[in-house]
Amino acid sequence: MVLRLRRHAAALCVATAAVFAAMTMLEFLYFRSLSGGLPSLDLRFLGFSEAEGFAWIAAMGRPGAEIILVWHYLTFDLIFPALLSATLVSLMLKSGERLKRFSSLSETMRSVTALTLVLPYMISDYAQNIVVARILSDPASAGSRSMSLASALVVTKFAFLAVPVVVIAAFTLAAKRNRSNSADVGSHRAG
Repeated sequence: MVLRLRRHAAALCVATAAVFAAMTMLEFLYFRSLSGGLPSLDLRFLGFSEAEGFAWIAAMGRPGAEIILVWHYLTFDLIFPALLSATLVSLMLKSGERLKRFSSLSETMRSVTALTLVLPYMISDYAQNIVVARILSDPASAGSRSMSLASALVVTKFAFLAVPVVVIAAFTLAAKRNRSNSADVGSHRAG
């Protein structure tokens, strides 16, 4: 079943790009105006301090926090991690099918490999979303532990996201190198 995702790589890429574009537009055209220009916690790749997290919440106030909770965490960010994960799995399977070693693995092993490399990102993204949503829904009860956990999960999410991206890039480069080596061997034989 997972291997079927490779057939839908293009459609998944388009859907993921569309959702990402909508989220980015909301961030830059609406959410930043609510927070006085401060970036959302989701976009602080290197994490944030407790003071930075609470400054973001204070800048938005209760109405801004509710808007971001509803229009980000309870809509787009409910589907985006799963959608991006499915896209990454499909791209990994698609780019890996051109490699002799990867394509010679059983269907189950290829699926397990792709899922093993992508699921940590998805789990950490949803965990971070839950923590930030809880902070936004009740900022008064959010303490330093919640902010520290949210910050650590943001960093973890991006670190785990880098793994499948690097693997897909490596698979793609290896496939290109194999193709160019095959073309060179073919031209030498013809000559």
